[in-house]
Amino acid sequence: MANIPAKSFQDLIVWQKSHQLVISIYNFSEAFPRKEMFGLTSQLRRAIISIPANIAEGFKKRGKPDKIRFLNIAQGSLEECRYYLILAKDLDYGNNNNLFEDMEEVSKLIEAYSKAILTSYS
Repeated sequence: MANIPAKSFQDLIVWQKSHQLVISIYNFSEAFPRKEMFGLTSQLRRAIISIPANIAEGFKKRGKPDKIRFLNIAQGSLEECRYYLILAKDLDYGNNNNLFEDMEEVSKLIEAYSKAILTSYS
């Protein structure tokens, strides 16, 4: 089976998985205490949304450096989310072990996508 170039960012597995992660984080953070609405809940949601948003934005950039820059931003946002999940766990806001696994998968996909861009001919 040949690799078919993605026509839109929605065709990218890395975007699909990161979008699903956003939904999972929203569902998880729904149970946070109300006092966290403008604190941890807001920060976590802002950071998690940044991941697929930057993948989408970088998709249409023309040059490799621009594409890679947006993927680096996405990776940075992912690490920010990783910290927020550590904090949520330490505050006993729920079991989020599966979210750490999902984040690791997205992180590896971002790395693979970055490498594919860097080694492509165009």
